[in-house]
Amino acid sequence: MLGRILGLCFRLAIWLLLILAAAIVLYRFVPVPSTLMLGRWLVLRPVERDWVPLDQISPHLVRAVIASEDQRFCSHGGVDWVELNKVLENDDGPSRGASTLTMQTAKNVFLWPGRSYIRKGLELPLAMAIDLVWGKPRVMEVYLNVAEWGEGLFGAEAAAQRYFRKSASRLTPAEAARLAGALPNPLLRNPAKPNRALQSAAGRSLRQLGQLGSLGDCALPG
Repeated sequence: MLGRILGLCFRLAIWLLLILAAAIVLYRFVPVPSTLMLGRWLVLRPVERDWVPLDQISPHLVRAVIASEDQRFCSHGGVDWVELNKVLENDDGPSRGASTLTMQTAKNVFLWPGRSYIRKGLELPLAMAIDLVWGKPRVMEVYLNVAEWGEGLFGAEAAAQRYFRKSASRLTPAEAARLAGALPNPLLRNPAKPNRALQSAAGRSLRQLGQLGSLGDCALPG
């Protein structure tokens, strides 16, 4: 009896892995929803998102997000082991500081919100897989189209339209820095009316942009 149950669990795990692998390959080519978006749709709550390709998003926003969230984005394989080791040595547990843009994308697309070692452990192989299969520009394209920027508001295009009344392709460096600065707390930070915390984050992003140089070029469309 026990052997039959274990065999069934093993076959189920194999099928889940195959489905996940197929989804990773499929999501390389099609517009992708986030799990938060799917959750809102399931309970009939509104979702505002306009998918746009990466070449219709301002490079200022691409660079601002890298500068603010993951300055080694172009040099790691989906996981920043240097930052992750620092967090593992911290008794406070998992933190956003160890999450690369690729790991955040894996969480947004395949996993659930919240902090836990289980979810963080699942993020690692997923991030490495999508970094390998998708490549940096596609990871950035998906991230900027599923990131949450307000209640029911997802993606750079919808955020640019709501907060600045313009398309994401026309964002200025200052506007891009505000959007990037809002990402850690999108429900409480309004890029159109930045509070002190957002002003500080945006200023820090602009300073980091100056130091980034060409290190963010890997995420720009070819």
